[in-house]
Amino acid sequence: MTKMQNNARAVALETLNQIDQGSYSNLELNKTIADHEFKNDADRRLVTELVYGVLQHKLTLDFYLQPFLKKPSKVKPWVINLLRMSIYQFEYLDRIPEWAILNETIEIAKQKGHDGIRRLVTGVLRSYQREGHQSLDIIQDLTDRLSVQYSVEIWIVKALLDALGEEHTKSILESINQPSKLDVRMNLLKFGRENIVQALEDDGFEVEPSQVAAEGLVVSGGHDLSHSRAFDLGMITIQDESAMLVAEAMQLKSGEQVLDVCSAPGGKTTQIAQYVGDTGSVTALDIYEKRVALVKRNAKRMRLNRIVDTHVYDATKITESDFYGKFDHILVDAPCSGIGLLRRKPEIRYSKEISDTVSLQKLQLEILNAAADLVEDKGLLTYSTCTILKTENQETIKKFLEDHSDFELEKVTTKLKIKDDRESLDLNIYPDDFESDGFYIANLRKVR
Repeated sequence: MTKMQNNARAVALETLNQIDQGSYSNLELNKTIADHEFKNDADRRLVTELVYGVLQHKLTLDFYLQPFLKKPSKVKPWVINLLRMSIYQFEYLDRIPEWAILNETIEIAKQKGHDGIRRLVTGVLRSYQREGHQSLDIIQDLTDRLSVQYSVEIWIVKALLDALGEEHTKSILESINQPSKLDVRMNLLKFGRENIVQALEDDGFEVEPSQVAAEGLVVSGGHDLSHSRAFDLGMITIQDESAMLVAEAMQLKSGEQVLDVCSAPGGKTTQIAQYVGDTGSVTALDIYEKRVALVKRNAKRMRLNRIVDTHVYDATKITESDFYGKFDHILVDAPCSGIGLLRRKPEIRYSKEISDTVSLQKLQLEILNAAADLVEDKGLLTYSTCTILKTENQETIKKFLEDHSDFELEKVTTKLKIKDDRESLDLNIYPDDFESDGFYIANLRKVR
Protein backbone atom coordinates (compact mmCIF):
# COMPACT_ATOMS: atom_id res chain seq x y z
CA MET A 1 0.00 0.00 0.00
CA THR A 2 3.10 2.23 0.06
CA LYS A 3 2.56 3.70 -3.38
CA MET A 4 -1.00 4.63 -2.40
CA GLN A 5 -0.23 6.17 1.00
CA ASN A 6 -0.77 9.76 -0.19
CA ASN A 7 -3.40 8.95 -2.80
CA ALA A 8 -6.52 10.93 -1.90
CA ARG A 9 -8.98 8.06 -2.47
CA ALA A 10 -6.86 5.53 -0.59
CA VAL A 11 -6.50 7.95 2.33
CA ALA A 12 -10.24 8.64 2.34
CA LEU A 13 -10.90 4.89 2.44
CA GLU A 14 -8.62 4.38 5.45
CA THR A 15 -10.31 7.31 7.21
CA LEU A 16 -13.76 5.79 6.63
CA ASN A 17 -12.51 2.46 7.98
CA GLN A 18 -11.27 4.15 11.15
CA ILE A 19 -14.58 5.96 11.62
CA ASP A 20 -16.36 2.61 11.33
CA GLN A 21 -14.24 1.48 14.29
CA GLY A 22 -15.64 4.29 16.43
CA SER A 23 -13.51 7.34 15.64
CA TYR A 24 -15.20 10.74 15.35
CA SER A 25 -15.26 11.94 11.75
CA ASN A 26 -13.95 15.45 12.42
CA LEU A 27 -11.09 14.28 14.66
CA GLU A 28 -10.11 11.40 12.39
CA LEU A 29 -10.18 13.61 9.31
CA ASN A 30 -8.02 16.27 10.96
CA LYS A 31 -5.52 13.59 12.02
CA THR A 32 -5.52 12.05 8.54
CA ILE A 33 -4.80 15.33 6.79
CA ALA A 34 -2.04 16.18 9.28
CA ASP A 35 -0.40 12.77 8.85
CA HIS A 36 -0.22 12.76 5.02
CA GLU A 37 1.72 14.81 2.54
CA PHE A 38 -0.64 15.60 -0.32
CA LYS A 39 0.50 17.07 -3.61
CA ASN A 40 -1.92 19.99 -3.43
CA ASP A 41 -5.00 21.44 -1.73
CA ALA A 42 -7.25 19.73 -4.28
CA ASP A 43 -6.25 16.31 -2.87
CA ARG A 44 -6.97 17.47 0.69
CA ARG A 45 -10.37 18.76 -0.40
CA LEU A 46 -11.13 15.50 -2.20
CA VAL A 47 -10.35 13.45 0.93
CA THR A 48 -12.70 15.65 2.97
CA GLU A 49 -15.43 15.50 0.35
CA LEU A 50 -15.24 11.73 -0.03
CA VAL A 51 -15.28 11.05 3.72
CA TYR A 52 -18.19 13.35 4.52
CA GLY A 53 -20.01 12.48 1.31
CA VAL A 54 -19.98 8.73 2.00
CA LEU A 55 -21.01 9.25 5.63
CA GLN A 56 -23.84 11.60 4.67
CA HIS A 57 -25.23 9.27 1.99
CA LYS A 58 -24.31 5.80 3.27
CA LEU A 59 -27.83 4.32 3.36
CA THR A 60 -28.58 5.73 -0.10
CA LEU A 61 -25.34 4.30 -1.47
CA ASP A 62 -26.09 0.89 0.07
CA PHE A 63 -29.54 0.96 -1.56
CA TYR A 64 -27.93 1.72 -4.93
CA LEU A 65 -25.39 -1.10 -4.46
CA GLN A 66 -27.92 -3.66 -3.25
CA PRO A 67 -28.77 -5.27 -6.65
CA PHE A 68 -25.08 -5.74 -7.48
CA LEU A 69 -23.96 -7.51 -4.29
CA LYS A 70 -25.51 -10.96 -3.81
CA LYS A 71 -24.06 -11.54 -0.33
CA PRO A 72 -22.94 -8.16 1.09
CA SER A 73 -22.55 -9.60 4.61
CA LYS A 74 -19.68 -11.75 3.31
CA VAL A 75 -17.85 -8.81 1.70
CA LYS A 76 -15.11 -7.26 3.83
CA PRO A 77 -16.13 -3.90 5.37
CA TRP A 78 -13.28 -2.02 3.68
CA VAL A 79 -14.44 -3.29 0.27
CA ILE A 80 -17.97 -2.06 1.01
CA ASN A 81 -16.52 1.36 1.87
CA LEU A 82 -14.49 1.34 -1.35
CA LEU A 83 -17.63 0.60 -3.37
CA ARG A 84 -19.64 3.24 -1.49
CA MET A 85 -16.91 5.77 -2.22
CA SER A 86 -16.97 4.91 -5.92
CA ILE A 87 -20.77 5.11 -6.23
CA TYR A 88 -20.69 8.43 -4.35
CA GLN A 89 -18.32 9.81 -6.98
CA PHE A 90 -20.49 8.49 -9.84
CA GLU A 91 -23.66 10.02 -8.40
CA TYR A 92 -22.56 13.22 -6.66
CA LEU A 93 -19.24 14.40 -8.18
CA ASP A 94 -19.97 15.19 -11.81
CA ARG A 95 -16.61 16.87 -12.34
CA ILE A 96 -14.66 13.60 -11.98
CA PRO A 97 -14.57 11.42 -15.14
CA GLU A 98 -15.95 7.92 -14.67
CA TRP A 99 -12.81 6.34 -16.13
CA ALA A 100 -10.71 8.03 -13.43
CA ILE A 101 -13.01 6.78 -10.67
CA LEU A 102 -12.93 3.26 -12.09
CA ASN A 103 -9.18 3.11 -12.63
CA GLU A 104 -8.26 4.42 -9.17
CA THR A 105 -10.81 2.23 -7.40
CA ILE A 106 -9.58 -0.93 -9.12
CA GLU A 107 -5.98 0.01 -8.33
CA ILE A 108 -6.81 0.41 -4.63
CA ALA A 109 -8.62 -2.95 -4.65
CA LYS A 110 -5.57 -4.58 -6.26
CA GLN A 111 -3.08 -2.94 -3.87
CA LYS A 112 -5.08 -3.58 -0.70
CA GLY A 113 -6.71 -6.95 -1.48
CA HIS A 114 -6.28 -10.09 -3.52
CA ASP A 115 -7.26 -10.77 -7.14
CA GLY A 116 -10.72 -11.98 -6.17
CA ILE A 117 -11.49 -8.63 -4.54
CA ARG A 118 -10.20 -6.80 -7.62
CA ARG A 119 -12.54 -8.87 -9.83
CA LEU A 120 -15.49 -8.28 -7.49
CA VAL A 121 -14.95 -4.51 -7.43
CA THR A 122 -14.45 -4.36 -11.20
CA GLY A 123 -17.56 -6.41 -11.87
CA VAL A 124 -19.80 -4.37 -9.54
CA LEU A 125 -18.68 -1.03 -10.94
CA ARG A 126 -18.90 -2.13 -14.59
CA SER A 127 -22.43 -3.43 -13.99
CA TYR A 128 -23.38 -0.22 -12.21
CA GLN A 129 -22.09 1.83 -15.14
CA ARG A 130 -24.26 -0.18 -17.54
CA GLU A 131 -27.46 -0.46 -15.51
CA GLY A 132 -27.48 2.55 -13.19
CA HIS A 133 -29.19 2.60 -9.80
CA GLN A 134 -32.67 1.46 -8.81
CA SER A 135 -35.31 4.12 -8.16
CA LEU A 136 -36.27 5.20 -4.66
CA ASP A 137 -39.89 5.07 -5.86
CA ILE A 138 -39.95 1.32 -5.26
CA ILE A 139 -39.97 2.06 -1.51
CA GLN A 140 -43.65 2.47 -0.66
CA ASP A 141 -43.49 3.32 3.05
CA LEU A 142 -42.85 7.04 3.68
CA THR A 143 -40.60 6.52 6.71
CA ASP A 144 -38.52 3.87 4.94
CA ARG A 145 -38.20 6.02 1.80
CA LEU A 146 -37.11 9.12 3.70
CA SER A 147 -34.61 7.02 5.65
CA VAL A 148 -32.96 5.78 2.45
CA GLN A 149 -33.32 9.03 0.50
CA TYR A 150 -31.64 11.17 3.16
CA SER A 151 -29.57 8.40 4.77
CA VAL A 152 -30.89 8.70 8.31
CA GLU A 153 -31.86 5.75 10.49
CA ILE A 154 -35.57 4.93 10.54
CA TRP A 155 -36.07 5.63 14.24
CA ILE A 156 -34.81 9.22 13.84
CA VAL A 157 -37.07 9.82 10.82
CA LYS A 158 -40.05 8.45 12.74
CA ALA A 159 -39.32 10.63 15.77
CA LEU A 160 -39.15 13.74 13.56
CA LEU A 161 -42.30 12.83 11.64
CA ASP A 162 -44.22 12.27 14.88
CA ALA A 163 -43.06 15.57 16.37
CA LEU A 164 -42.89 17.89 13.36
CA GLY A 165 -44.86 16.42 10.45
CA GLU A 166 -43.80 15.45 6.95
CA GLU A 167 -43.02 18.89 5.46
CA HIS A 168 -40.76 20.08 8.27
CA THR A 169 -39.08 16.68 8.57
CA LYS A 170 -38.22 16.69 4.85
CA SER A 171 -36.83 20.21 5.17
CA ILE A 172 -34.58 19.20 8.08
CA LEU A 173 -33.39 16.02 6.34
CA GLU A 174 -32.61 17.95 3.15
CA SER A 175 -30.58 20.53 5.09
CA ILE A 176 -28.37 18.09 7.02
CA ASN A 177 -26.72 16.79 3.86
CA GLN A 178 -25.61 20.29 2.82
CA PRO A 179 -22.04 21.44 3.63
CA SER A 180 -21.60 22.93 7.08
CA LYS A 181 -20.45 26.52 7.52
CA LEU A 182 -17.31 27.50 9.40
CA ASP A 183 -18.28 29.78 12.28
CA VAL A 184 -16.16 31.52 14.88
CA ARG A 185 -16.96 33.50 18.00
CA MET A 186 -15.08 36.70 18.71
CA ASN A 187 -13.39 37.35 22.05
CA LEU A 188 -14.76 40.87 22.50
CA LEU A 189 -13.68 41.05 26.14
CA LYS A 190 -10.01 41.16 25.14
CA PHE A 191 -10.04 42.43 21.52
CA GLY A 192 -11.90 44.90 19.34
CA ARG A 193 -14.22 43.63 16.61
CA GLU A 194 -12.36 45.50 13.85
CA ASN A 195 -9.00 44.10 14.94
CA ILE A 196 -10.34 40.54 14.92
CA VAL A 197 -11.85 40.88 11.45
CA GLN A 198 -8.66 42.48 10.15
CA ALA A 199 -6.49 39.66 11.54
CA LEU A 200 -8.66 37.07 9.79
CA GLU A 201 -8.64 38.99 6.51
CA ASP A 202 -4.86 39.38 6.71
CA ASP A 203 -4.63 35.57 6.81
CA GLY A 204 -6.72 35.30 3.64
CA PHE A 205 -10.14 34.56 5.13
CA GLU A 206 -13.39 36.09 3.94
CA VAL A 207 -15.53 37.22 6.86
CA GLU A 208 -19.24 37.92 7.25
CA PRO A 209 -21.14 38.78 10.43
CA SER A 210 -23.40 36.03 11.73
CA GLN A 211 -27.12 36.60 11.31
CA VAL A 212 -27.74 34.31 14.29
CA ALA A 213 -25.25 35.12 17.06
CA ALA A 214 -24.11 38.60 18.10
CA GLU A 215 -20.42 37.66 18.58
CA GLY A 216 -20.36 35.26 15.63
CA LEU A 217 -18.62 35.44 12.27
CA VAL A 218 -19.03 33.17 9.25
CA VAL A 219 -15.61 32.46 7.75
CA SER A 220 -14.61 31.05 4.36
CA GLY A 221 -11.46 30.78 2.25
CA GLY A 222 -8.05 30.91 3.87
CA HIS A 223 -6.23 27.72 4.82
CA ASP A 224 -6.17 26.32 8.37
CA LEU A 225 -8.19 28.45 10.76
CA SER A 226 -6.87 26.64 13.84
CA HIS A 227 -3.36 27.86 12.97
CA SER A 228 -4.32 31.40 12.03
CA ARG A 229 -2.98 34.44 13.86
CA ALA A 230 -6.45 35.27 15.18
CA PHE A 231 -6.84 31.79 16.67
CA ASP A 232 -3.33 31.64 18.15
CA LEU A 233 -3.77 35.03 19.86
CA GLY A 234 -7.11 34.01 21.38
CA MET A 235 -9.10 36.48 19.32
CA ILE A 236 -11.55 33.77 18.22
CA THR A 237 -12.72 30.28 18.96
CA ILE A 238 -14.36 27.89 16.50
CA GLN A 239 -18.00 27.43 17.51
CA ASP A 240 -21.29 26.91 15.68
CA GLU A 241 -23.68 29.86 15.60
CA SER A 242 -26.45 27.94 17.38
CA ALA A 243 -24.13 26.97 20.24
CA MET A 244 -23.33 30.64 20.80
CA LEU A 245 -26.98 31.32 21.65
CA VAL A 246 -26.82 29.35 24.91
CA ALA A 247 -24.65 31.86 26.79
CA GLU A 248 -26.60 34.71 25.18
CA ALA A 249 -29.79 33.25 26.68
CA MET A 250 -28.38 33.21 30.22
CA GLN A 251 -28.89 36.96 30.77
CA LEU A 252 -25.43 37.36 32.27
CA LYS A 253 -23.93 40.53 33.71
CA SER A 254 -20.41 41.66 34.52
CA GLY A 255 -19.13 40.48 37.90
CA GLU A 256 -21.49 37.51 38.32
CA GLN A 257 -20.55 34.03 39.58
CA VAL A 258 -21.62 31.21 37.26
CA LEU A 259 -21.51 27.41 37.43
CA ASP A 260 -21.08 25.42 34.20
CA VAL A 261 -21.59 21.77 35.19
CA CYS A 262 -20.81 20.01 31.86
CA SER A 263 -18.23 22.40 30.49
CA ALA A 264 -15.91 20.55 28.08
CA PRO A 265 -14.52 21.41 25.62
CA GLY A 266 -15.06 24.97 26.85
CA GLY A 267 -16.79 26.89 24.07
CA LYS A 268 -19.73 28.00 26.20
CA THR A 269 -17.51 28.30 29.29
CA THR A 270 -15.27 30.88 27.63
CA GLN A 271 -18.27 32.76 26.25
CA ILE A 272 -19.75 32.97 29.75
CA ALA A 273 -16.35 34.20 30.98
CA GLN A 274 -16.43 36.99 28.39
CA TYR A 275 -19.85 38.12 29.65
CA VAL A 276 -19.03 38.10 33.39
CA GLY A 277 -15.64 39.71 32.75
CA ASP A 278 -12.56 39.99 34.92
CA THR A 279 -14.61 40.78 38.04
CA GLY A 280 -16.75 37.65 37.65
CA SER A 281 -15.96 33.95 37.76
CA VAL A 282 -16.96 30.72 36.05
CA THR A 283 -16.72 27.43 37.93
CA ALA A 284 -16.36 24.81 35.20
CA LEU A 285 -16.91 21.10 35.87
CA ASP A 286 -16.50 17.96 33.82
CA ILE A 287 -16.29 14.31 34.75
CA TYR A 288 -13.03 13.42 32.97
CA GLU A 289 -9.62 14.95 33.57
CA LYS A 290 -8.78 14.98 29.85
CA ARG A 291 -11.92 16.96 29.09
CA VAL A 292 -11.23 19.42 31.89
CA ALA A 293 -7.76 19.90 30.38
CA LEU A 294 -9.45 21.00 27.13
CA VAL A 295 -11.42 23.65 29.03
CA LYS A 296 -8.23 24.89 30.70
CA ARG A 297 -6.41 25.02 27.37
CA ASN A 298 -9.17 26.96 25.65
CA ALA A 299 -9.51 29.41 28.54
CA LYS A 300 -5.76 30.04 28.59
CA ARG A 301 -5.53 30.54 24.82
CA MET A 302 -8.34 33.11 24.98
CA ARG A 303 -6.73 34.89 27.99
CA LEU A 304 -9.69 34.01 30.20
CA ASN A 305 -7.98 31.52 32.53
CA ARG A 306 -8.11 33.89 35.52
CA ILE A 307 -11.89 33.95 35.22
CA VAL A 308 -12.39 30.19 34.72
CA ASP A 309 -11.88 27.81 37.67
CA THR A 310 -11.95 24.15 36.55
CA HIS A 311 -12.74 20.99 38.54
CA VAL A 312 -12.94 17.28 37.70
CA TYR A 313 -16.38 16.45 39.03
CA ASP A 314 -19.42 14.24 38.40
CA ALA A 315 -22.29 16.64 37.68
CA THR A 316 -24.87 14.21 39.09
CA LYS A 317 -23.26 14.43 42.53
CA ILE A 318 -22.66 18.17 43.03
CA THR A 319 -23.72 19.63 46.36
CA GLU A 320 -23.83 23.14 47.81
CA SER A 321 -21.09 22.34 50.32
CA ASP A 322 -18.67 21.48 47.51
CA PHE A 323 -18.68 25.04 46.21
CA TYR A 324 -19.32 27.09 49.36
CA GLY A 325 -22.67 28.50 48.37
CA LYS A 326 -25.13 28.92 45.54
CA PHE A 327 -25.01 30.53 42.10
CA ASP A 328 -27.16 33.13 40.37
CA HIS A 329 -26.66 31.35 37.05
CA ILE A 330 -26.08 27.67 36.31
CA LEU A 331 -25.66 26.11 32.88
CA VAL A 332 -26.50 22.46 32.27
CA ASP A 333 -25.32 21.86 28.70
CA ALA A 334 -26.37 18.26 29.05
CA PRO A 335 -24.98 15.06 27.52
CA CYS A 336 -27.28 14.19 24.62
CA SER A 337 -27.64 12.12 21.46
CA GLY A 338 -26.26 14.95 19.30
CA ILE A 339 -28.95 14.53 16.65
CA GLY A 340 -28.76 18.28 15.97
CA LEU A 341 -25.19 17.79 14.70
CA LEU A 342 -25.94 15.45 11.79
CA ARG A 343 -24.56 17.90 9.24
CA ARG A 344 -21.26 18.35 11.07
CA LYS A 345 -20.90 14.81 12.48
CA PRO A 346 -22.77 12.55 10.04
CA GLU A 347 -21.68 9.28 11.68
CA ILE A 348 -24.01 10.06 14.62
CA ARG A 349 -27.03 9.12 12.51
CA TYR A 350 -25.82 5.48 12.40
CA SER A 351 -24.27 5.06 15.85
CA LYS A 352 -27.21 6.14 18.03
CA GLU A 353 -30.28 4.09 18.92
CA ILE A 354 -33.69 5.06 20.28
CA SER A 355 -32.80 3.44 23.62
CA ASP A 356 -29.96 5.98 23.96
CA THR A 357 -32.45 8.83 24.19
CA VAL A 358 -34.25 7.19 27.11
CA SER A 359 -31.05 6.54 29.09
CA LEU A 360 -29.80 10.03 28.27
CA GLN A 361 -33.01 11.60 29.57
CA LYS A 362 -32.45 9.81 32.88
CA LEU A 363 -28.91 11.21 33.07
CA GLN A 364 -30.11 14.69 32.09
CA LEU A 365 -32.66 14.69 34.90
CA GLU A 366 -30.05 13.52 37.42
CA ILE A 367 -27.81 16.44 36.48
CA LEU A 368 -30.69 18.95 36.51
CA ASN A 369 -31.87 17.72 39.91
CA ALA A 370 -28.39 18.06 41.38
CA ALA A 371 -27.87 21.50 39.86
CA ALA A 372 -31.26 22.77 41.04
CA ASP A 373 -30.12 22.69 44.66
CA LEU A 374 -27.30 25.11 43.86
CA VAL A 375 -29.46 27.79 42.24
CA GLU A 376 -29.92 30.92 44.36
CA ASP A 377 -33.48 32.18 44.93
CA LYS A 378 -34.60 34.07 41.80
CA GLY A 379 -31.59 32.59 40.03
CA LEU A 380 -31.60 31.08 36.53
CA LEU A 381 -30.93 27.48 35.54
CA THR A 382 -30.31 27.19 31.79
CA TYR A 383 -30.66 23.79 30.12
CA SER A 384 -29.34 23.14 26.62
CA THR A 385 -28.67 20.23 24.26
CA CYS A 386 -27.43 19.79 20.71
CA THR A 387 -30.28 17.46 19.81
CA ILE A 388 -33.69 18.10 18.21
CA LEU A 389 -35.54 15.17 19.79
CA LYS A 390 -38.41 15.88 22.19
CA THR A 391 -37.42 13.01 24.50
CA GLU A 392 -34.23 14.82 25.52
CA ASN A 393 -35.64 18.34 25.31
CA GLN A 394 -39.27 19.22 26.02
CA GLU A 395 -40.00 15.93 27.79
CA THR A 396 -36.93 16.26 30.02
CA ILE A 397 -37.97 19.78 31.03
CA LYS A 398 -41.57 18.70 31.60
CA LYS A 399 -40.47 15.94 33.97
CA PHE A 400 -38.11 18.29 35.80
CA LEU A 401 -40.85 20.86 36.38
CA GLU A 402 -43.24 18.17 37.61
CA ASP A 403 -40.78 17.44 40.42
CA HIS A 404 -39.67 21.04 41.04
CA SER A 405 -42.57 23.37 41.73
CA ASP A 406 -40.07 26.04 42.82
CA PHE A 407 -38.98 26.52 39.17
CA GLU A 408 -40.86 28.09 36.28
CA LEU A 409 -40.12 28.10 32.55
CA GLU A 410 -39.13 31.56 31.33
CA LYS A 411 -38.97 32.72 27.71
CA VAL A 412 -35.57 32.41 26.09
CA THR A 413 -34.38 35.53 24.28
CA THR A 414 -31.17 36.12 22.35
CA LYS A 415 -29.32 39.29 21.42
CA LEU A 416 -30.51 39.22 17.81
CA LYS A 417 -34.06 38.19 18.83
CA ILE A 418 -33.85 34.80 17.08
CA LYS A 419 -37.34 33.32 16.50
CA ASP A 420 -38.69 35.85 18.99
CA ASP A 421 -42.22 35.68 17.54
CA ARG A 422 -42.67 32.03 18.55
CA GLU A 423 -45.32 30.98 21.06
CA SER A 424 -43.17 28.56 23.06
CA LEU A 425 -41.07 29.74 26.02
CA ASP A 426 -38.18 27.40 25.20
CA LEU A 427 -36.15 27.80 22.01
CA ASN A 428 -35.69 25.15 19.33
CA ILE A 429 -33.14 25.80 16.60
CA TYR A 430 -33.55 23.25 13.81
CA PRO A 431 -30.83 22.54 11.21
CA ASP A 432 -32.95 24.05 8.44
CA ASP A 433 -33.65 27.32 10.30
CA PHE A 434 -30.27 28.96 9.66
CA GLU A 435 -28.16 26.12 8.19
CA SER A 436 -26.54 25.78 11.61
CA ASP A 437 -26.54 23.02 14.23
CA GLY A 438 -29.78 21.94 15.84
CA PHE A 439 -30.03 23.17 19.45
CA TYR A 440 -32.49 23.39 22.31
CA ILE A 441 -32.43 25.97 25.12
CA ALA A 442 -34.73 26.31 28.14
CA ASN A 443 -34.49 28.86 30.96
CA LEU A 444 -35.75 27.77 34.37
CA ARG A 445 -36.25 30.53 36.95
CA LYS A 446 -36.18 29.59 40.64
CA VAL A 447 -39.20 31.49 41.95
CA ARG A 448 -39.25 30.29 45.59
